[in-house]
Amino acid sequence: MNKWILFLTAMAFSLVILPVKSSELTFIFKNPSFSGVGYSSHVLSIEQLQFQREQAVIDDKSAAEKAADRAAKNTTLSKFVTNVESRIFANLSKQMVDNMFGTNCTEDAGTEELECPLNGTATLPDGSVVSWEKDTTLDTITLTVTDATGTITQLIVPVGDFKF
Repeated sequence: MNKWILFLTAMAFSLVILPVKSSELTFIFKNPSFSGVGYSSHVLSIEQLQFQREQAVIDDKSAAEKAADRAAKNTTLSKFVTNVESRIFANLSKQMVDNMFGTNCTEDAGTEELECPLNGTATLPDGSVVSWEKDTTLDTITLTVTDATGTITQLIVPVGDFKF
């Protein structure tokens, strides 16, 4: 029992001897919306998060549309149609070149001379117009391509010097 009394007395003295410090209690909101401290950076952070989420939704939608477009172009039917279109355009361009360079001339029955076309025009499905005109005095062929937006591209090919 003496040990307990001695222990309690030592504890009492240690509590009395230790200096006690205190300060005024103040209440501060931690949320910047209430306190105003750091509010602008808080608002900017929220706006940035919202923008990133909206942008992610837009990017996901765009990626899904592109994937669907790629899948549609990758079907067997789509590949077949593209191949047929390519062959048709290759044949049309070959005919146009043959007419330009005189390899597709017709023989005039009365004079037995070759009659070659001096110009030609083709309209493509997208609205572009391809036309050509042969100048026999300058010995050149002018190829003019007008796309659907109205942009004109011209090629002038010298016929006499253009050999392989």
